[in-house]
Amino acid sequence: MLASLHVKNLALIDEEEIIFSKGLNILSGETGAGKSIILGALHLSLGDKASKDFLRDSDSEAFVEAVYLVNDEKTKEALRDLGVEPYDDEVIMSRKITESRSVAKINGEQVPAAKMKEVGDILLDIYGQKEHQSLLNTHKHMEFLDEFAKNQIGDLKIKVAESYKKYRTLMQELEDAKKSDISKEREIVLLDHEINEIESANLKSGEDEELEDEYRRLSNYSKTMEHFQRAHEAMAGEGGASDALSSAISDLRHIESIDEKAADLLAMLNDADSIISDFNRELSSYMADTSFDAGHFNEVEIRLNEINRLKDKYGPSIEIILEELAARQEKKDKFESFDEYLSELKKKVDDATAELDSLSGKLSDIRHKAAKELAVKMQAAMSDLNFLNCEFDMELNRLDHFTDNGIDDGQFVISTNPGEPLRPLKDIASGGEMSRIMLAIKTVLASDGGIDTLIFDEIDAGISGRTAQAVSEKLSTVAANHQVICITHLPQIAAMADTHFLIEKSVANGHTISGIKKLLGDETIDELARMLGGSAITEAVMTNAKEMKDMAKSYKERA
Repeated sequence: MLASLHVKNLALIDEEEIIFSKGLNILSGETGAGKSIILGALHLSLGDKASKDFLRDSDSEAFVEAVYLVNDEKTKEALRDLGVEPYDDEVIMSRKITESRSVAKINGEQVPAAKMKEVGDILLDIYGQKEHQSLLNTHKHMEFLDEFAKNQIGDLKIKVAESYKKYRTLMQELEDAKKSDISKEREIVLLDHEINEIESANLKSGEDEELEDEYRRLSNYSKTMEHFQRAHEAMAGEGGASDALSSAISDLRHIESIDEKAADLLAMLNDADSIISDFNRELSSYMADTSFDAGHFNEVEIRLNEINRLKDKYGPSIEIILEELAARQEKKDKFESFDEYLSELKKKVDDATAELDSLSGKLSDIRHKAAKELAVKMQAAMSDLNFLNCEFDMELNRLDHFTDNGIDDGQFVISTNPGEPLRPLKDIASGGEMSRIMLAIKTVLASDGGIDTLIFDEIDAGISGRTAQAVSEKLSTVAANHQVICITHLPQIAAMADTHFLIEKSVANGHTISGIKKLLGDETIDELARMLGGSAITEAVMTNAKEMKDMAKSYKERA
């Protein structure tokens, strides 16, 4: 569950911390008080895109930290699969935002924002005001069905996706092979030419680098010899370093018996004389042995040109050219035994098709069975949400082709009035109905285990009266086994709170700030009265608020 949320320097919030509880946590407040900021902070802690516009004070960093308590072993294992280990059954997800960058951390370790989203998908489910619009997309219906049947499906969808990938690869290879069959004779001639061209070059790994060094040396022969000669004259020529050194040694020998320092310096010069002698000897030998052979230079240039031509045609290095040679030889062998190859390829395609058909069929069988179970549970959940005489079902059809998600295409169908036929959900449900249908889906999925924390942002959109009461009762039922956090404007829903927070604006030092307060005792009655009566809080409104809270308490005791 979500234990706490710490928010600092974010939009209208200076610094606040909310300690959430088990059960139903309600957040209420006037429009514009900052309820959406709380939801936005949670989204930031889950890796959503951060903007410097979020900063309340641009000179300071914004900070969001969400602490989750994880006791379920299955959830812990899912987190470990993502490389996240709960410490003392806690997972801490934080985000720092400055004008120039954003830093995301899980348990103090910096991570990409994408990883935060993966972890967040395990820990909680956020239902926003416009999420019901996703019900207009029938692909989303299949996702809900698969989520409902996840325990039965296991890793079958992964196997189907892998099998489909193998099937598509083989089908593409077969298609290419059929095209190649038409032009294989021409291909063989071309491959023969390319193979002979590379083989006749007799390439050796690293040869190009050696030739480039030799070419560079020979093409700069005159320049290098000129500098070698000048260096030799400077060291060994008349009046050069050797003569100067000999003179210095002679002078020091005259005084070494008189001054101890002269002896030390003489030893150093003798060492230098030895080094210079070795240098002069080696340089003279190298210059004597080195000559410019125009014929050899021409051979190096021709060989380099040949290798560079092959590089331009087959690849940027000799190693890659040799790999291309092997690939062409393999392709030629395939063409020369093409009928056998084509026969084996067709068999592989048949085997892959049979495997994919079998796996897709198993997945489809699970989905059809699960769709019936989902329809029954959805109809019951929708009845609880004041959908009277409603019929709900899921229509599944077999596609005429394979996909990486099996062979099924489906959508929810519904009839909200007696005698009307079942029709696609997207064609008949209103915005308010969509919101309640999404709540029903979320509660049905939640009842099957999985995510511990559910967050609803204004699930009350477009409803009132008895329907609002039904929604509040459903939220309370879900909250018996899950932590539910709900942002609402409706007093019927707020009355069901196990923990109630008030978000309100105030002005301090000329700046508007949003504050968060946990309501205690009669404070909850006062907030319900505000939600019921607006600016006019009469005694009748207060009585109504108290009765509403008492009724909610009575319902929870009976449930």
